[in-house]
Amino acid sequence: MTQLTWLRQNLFSNWYNSLLTIFCSVFIFRLIQSFLFWVITQAQWRVVQANLPLFLVGRFPQSLYWRIWIVLGIIIILSGITWSVFTKKQNIIKRKFSKFIIPALAPTWLLSFPLILWLIGGGLGLQSVSTNLWNGLLLTLLMAVISIVLSFPLGVLLALGRTSKLFIIRWFSILYIEIVRGLPLIGILFIAQVMLPLFLPTDLRLDRLVRGIAGLVLFSAAYMAENVRGGLQSIPRGQTEAAKALGFNTPLVLILIILPQALRAVIPAIVGQFIGLFKDTSLLSLVGLVELTGIARSILAQPQFLGRYAEVYIFIGLIYWVFCYSMSLASRRLEKQLNNS
Repeated sequence: MTQLTWLRQNLFSNWYNSLLTIFCSVFIFRLIQSFLFWVITQAQWRVVQANLPLFLVGRFPQSLYWRIWIVLGIIIILSGITWSVFTKKQNIIKRKFSKFIIPALAPTWLLSFPLILWLIGGGLGLQSVSTNLWNGLLLTLLMAVISIVLSFPLGVLLALGRTSKLFIIRWFSILYIEIVRGLPLIGILFIAQVMLPLFLPTDLRLDRLVRGIAGLVLFSAAYMAENVRGGLQSIPRGQTEAAKALGFNTPLVLILIILPQALRAVIPAIVGQFIGLFKDTSLLSLVGLVELTGIARSILAQPQFLGRYAEVYIFIGLIYWVFCYSMSLASRRLEKQLNNS
């Protein structure tokens, strides 16, 4: 089908579709024209240029930026290796070493987290940096990644618990999922910040970041559990019976047969939950954590940049979009790779 045929069939099939197409085209053109005119001639992007370090790393000491660069290098290298493994291109390195690289990816990522936290926070020979100085995009990414890594296995366990035949485990999972899903995230964050210390010994004081992560993990795990449960329900019962007939015990059936297929079936829902969790970190600014949205508020309070709401929020909105779209793109690539394998 040529482009001209497609246009005639979909946009100009009759007189009112043609009018609607022309009207929408003119409206969109004028809207884009007005926006570009404002961006080029009226917007004052100096607020972004002057505060770019604050947007990215907040009040992290400038003399220690080299540690952030090392962290960024570690993430780029590991991301590049992971992306190469899950692409269709069969290069020489992948053909020779894929059987060694793929099993080592997950442990390497897990081991990189303590190293990254050590570089950012210091200690053990490095100058310590208070968590009060972890701001901006740095804090947003840190909170999102840790919450995603922790909420995923917890959500899987809750999904398995909800489908369990053991009464206590099943009903505990059901109560937890339904109660948490019935509460707003901001309420859970306030509970984690205010009430969680009440259940701990008086000599144990959790950092605000830890309490924020706890709130995000507890909230996201409930929704993750329902996504995974949908995948579990899509697996025919006959596969479980066939595996048991071959001598597999229940843990092996779950790990080797059921979970891989269930998680593969709900990749879009899982990644959607990850994207939602990444955006939900913006609510942390309401409980005293100065992440990307919180640092934007502090920048807008600067006397020379009062009223520059549009420029600041367009910039941080673009940052959120880049990371969310990247996760969506990686999800589609993973789905395509799994479907072709």
